[in-house]
Amino acid sequence: MESSIEREADVLIIGSGIAGLTFALKAAEWARVLVVTKKYRADSATNYARGGLAAIMDPEDLPELHVRDTLVAGAGLCHEEVVEVVVREGPARARELMEWGVRFHREGGDFSLAREGGHSRRRILHVGDRTGREIERALLEAVAQHPRIDLVENLLAVDLVVERRGPAGPICSGAWALEHRSGTRVRLRTGATLLAAGGAGQVFQHTTNPPIATGDGVAMAHRAGATVANMEFIQFHPTALHPTEDPAFLLSEALRGEGAVLRLPDGRTFMEAYHPDGPLAPRDVVARAIQSELRKHGVDHVILDVSSIPRKLLEERFPGAVHGCRARGIDLYGDGIPVVPAAHYLCGGVRSDLEGRTDIPGLWVAGEVACTGTHGANRLASNSLLEAVVFSHRAAGSVKGAAEVATHDGSDKAPVPPSRDVSAPLSLPPDQLRAHLRKLMWEEVGIVRTDAGLERAAAEVDRLQAEVEAWWRGRPWTVEGVELRNLLATASLIITCALSRKESRGLHHNLDHPATDDATFRRDSVIPGSF
Repeated sequence: MESSIEREADVLIIGSGIAGLTFALKAAEWARVLVVTKKYRADSATNYARGGLAAIMDPEDLPELHVRDTLVAGAGLCHEEVVEVVVREGPARARELMEWGVRFHREGGDFSLAREGGHSRRRILHVGDRTGREIERALLEAVAQHPRIDLVENLLAVDLVVERRGPAGPICSGAWALEHRSGTRVRLRTGATLLAAGGAGQVFQHTTNPPIATGDGVAMAHRAGATVANMEFIQFHPTALHPTEDPAFLLSEALRGEGAVLRLPDGRTFMEAYHPDGPLAPRDVVARAIQSELRKHGVDHVILDVSSIPRKLLEERFPGAVHGCRARGIDLYGDGIPVVPAAHYLCGGVRSDLEGRTDIPGLWVAGEVACTGTHGANRLASNSLLEAVVFSHRAAGSVKGAAEVATHDGSDKAPVPPSRDVSAPLSLPPDQLRAHLRKLMWEEVGIVRTDAGLERAAAEVDRLQAEVEAWWRGRPWTVEGVELRNLLATASLIITCALSRKESRGLHHNLDHPATDDATFRRDSVIPGSF
């Protein structure tokens, strides 16, 4: 018999990145807060963020310029009122991070602001090319010092719990989780849940995301009945080190902001043929351009030429890139850096309002798991950390007063698993099915798509989901099972949205529908919830 225990808190947070931790620090001012994370506390997508946080800190920069840059990158699908809120509230949230101990780089008394693709001004707050690591460090230290925050590691959320409460309707009252070192099931009971388990890059064969980024948040929310949107818009970062590792080593876009140039292996530049801004074009344009050049010339990488950047600046501003290349035997000063695109960021997710509420009462979202309307069809560089802190702040304000520990009425939507193994067998071991899915998604649902490829992927993912669900229902929980189930659910949502969009826009490029169709498709792709 599998053992199970219960834990209670006023507020439950699933995920320990920038969104979850900033929310925790705010909610802890008035509530008992429980943060759960699937591995170790620093294992988050935030920790891997190399670029920075976009915010108006230069007196000569203007909010309307940042708004305009975001809308242009978003290819007509950004919600303008949301973008304006995020941009205008961003500086205050950035200063709050500094109050919690984040040490953004300065030159003299001024911030050392970087410029990245799609931005018309230098407005990227950074800590070299290790910004995410510094933010995670500071927030974890602040959380550790707070007496009303309990952060539990190695506790993998498996499913949200939605209770039916008669005339009051459904409400999210927490989650079921797996303490995967002991195999113990844990019922997490709460009055307010923030889902901050973003990141889904592991759906693809090549990704900059860590192994934990298995789409857990989106998959759990949709199973519970939440509406999701814009899942077809997967941002592929243009410059991951070739050959890719797992995760791929990311070369910050800010390198191009300082003058790095993209070249073919024979030395020719090519970005000027794709966009007036050349190497500083928005990410979707650069990633597609690289993919096109790889196919056209039959090469497996292009070169990021950093020779125009002064060595002192390169080593001081990009220590991660310099160290990473040297450790891999790459002469970045002489031969340049071999790069390829890799899956990087999910622009869609669980649909939420301006306070982070989902359409399930009691459930809020923030960070990469959320679809707020900020990013539209293509995220502007370094707007992700910005969006996360703004919406964590707004969500915490909206949760205050709403959190009471939920009472159990026996109608949990997430069932407790059986105590003995009566499951159907898998055709392949879970790790091989996972690798098969990732290869399929890379080849058929990657940077460039076709209707036939999407249909092939849909049929195979449907088959795999049926097989895995039959296997899953009759067996004890395991990490590999939870993650495989979530990867398949997330892949299915991506394909469903991609099939519904018969055009090319932003990060969704379909060779069978190469034009942008504003008359029909200037709208979000929505998969309604079913709670």
